[in-house]
Amino acid sequence: MAKIDEEKLAEAYNRALALEKSGEIDAAVAAYHECLEIDPDDHGGASVRIASLGRGDAPARAPDAYVETLFDQHAESFEDILVEQLGYAVPMLLRQRLQALQLGPFKRMLDLGCGTGLTGGALRDMAEDVTGIDISENMVEIAHEKDLYETLFVAEVEDFLEDNDEEPFDLMTATDVLPYLGALEALFFGAAENMTPGGIFAFSSETMGEAVPYKVGPHQRYVHAESYIRERLNATGFDIVEITNINVRMQDGDPSPGHLVIARLRG
Repeated sequence: MAKIDEEKLAEAYNRALALEKSGEIDAAVAAYHECLEIDPDDHGGASVRIASLGRGDAPARAPDAYVETLFDQHAESFEDILVEQLGYAVPMLLRQRLQALQLGPFKRMLDLGCGTGLTGGALRDMAEDVTGIDISENMVEIAHEKDLYETLFVAEVEDFLEDNDEEPFDLMTATDVLPYLGALEALFFGAAENMTPGGIFAFSSETMGEAVPYKVGPHQRYVHAESYIRERLNATGFDIVEITNINVRMQDGDPSPGHLVIARLRG
């Protein structure tokens, strides 16, 4: 692969951000396209930003290079930003719902997009064996230090599910994963393929109405229609146990509406 001209990329990206901030959307989009020409792997997420401006189709998922870079850069401050500043409490909400529904205990749990281990920590006593995977090596290193997981992998979620030959899991979680995925077919199919019949699949999503199945929202995070989630789960063999309306996190002082979804694989 050709070496990226980092200086040229930084100049184009910062120019694009400044143009976007000043409302010059056409010029900003042109500058983001420049970024993509310099860096086709899209470490800066220019394609996602173009989609969030309504000037391009949303990619089926955020580019791997972008997600990996984003989380590698923020690994050390991740929990402080997410929990303290953004009020993120989805792992504990999930624990409460699983307990209220009297689901568990579980034998084998797979924590997709485990990050630094917030969900693994919240559910640790509900599963005998916990595996975590994340695309960010820096995140996985922090999770490893907490000694919450029996096994940890550095991998992209969909790729891992496609290639995995581990024993099946009876609990699979994906908290704050869908905001980096658009199309959900590969995730849901992969989950079904790696679960025991009757297994529980629990995840969070962000939403902005029902106009389209998914799109990139104003904060460069994917949002999904509830109808699309229901349809995709049903098509891949899941029955919905419950869908709860939640505030996923605060963003610029405003709540990010979303869902906490608990589904069961038909057996």
